Amino acid sequence: MRVSIVLPAKNEASGLRQFMPALKAMMPEAEIIVVNDGSTDDTAGQASALGATVLSNPYSMGNGASIKRGARAASGEIIVFMDADGQHRAEDLPKLLAKFEQGFDMVVGARVKGGQASIGRGLANAFYNRLASWMTGHNVLDLTSGFRAVRADKFREFLHLLPNVFSYPTTSTMAFFRSGYPVAYVPI
Repeated sequence: MRVSIVLPAKNEASGLRQFMPALKAMMPEAEIIVVNDGSTDDTAGQASALGATVLSNPYSMGNGASIKRGARAASGEIIVFMDADGQHRAEDLPKLLAKFEQGFDMVVGARVKGGQASIGRGLANAFYNRLASWMTGHNVLDLTSGFRAVRADKFREFLHLLPNVFSYPTTSTMAFFRSGYPVAYVPI
């Protein structure tokens, strides 16, 4: 299966310099798309120099808008979404991609204990995970993780539902569950 990797990026020139070499080494055949969201630094130049296809928003449109733009442009059957700041590890990609062989349509990198940015965020996410589990009838391990892989055709069905801001992971997870598309979680 052809894989496209979409990295929404705003002022991430430094992060891309550190992150992209490992990503390219791990996935040399993957299409890498960096969506430059109105950066004021050299994000677009760095991404291009590192071999990514660069799509530049004319102004900051939001993380979700960048995800949607990247998903529309991706040519792969599988789209992987990762943050351009390096918080997600390229070494975890094979674990996510291996789950597709078991028939899943979305695979989410679930942060293990201590993987949240702060204690407060961890508690809030635990509450949201419980609420989403109750609403869907499925065990939602990480509703807000931005590190996920999806079947492109299934994900594109929901582009019109996704907000232009940061809650695209929540919306896409709920949409997949509610539509009967199988979702799996892999600890990262």
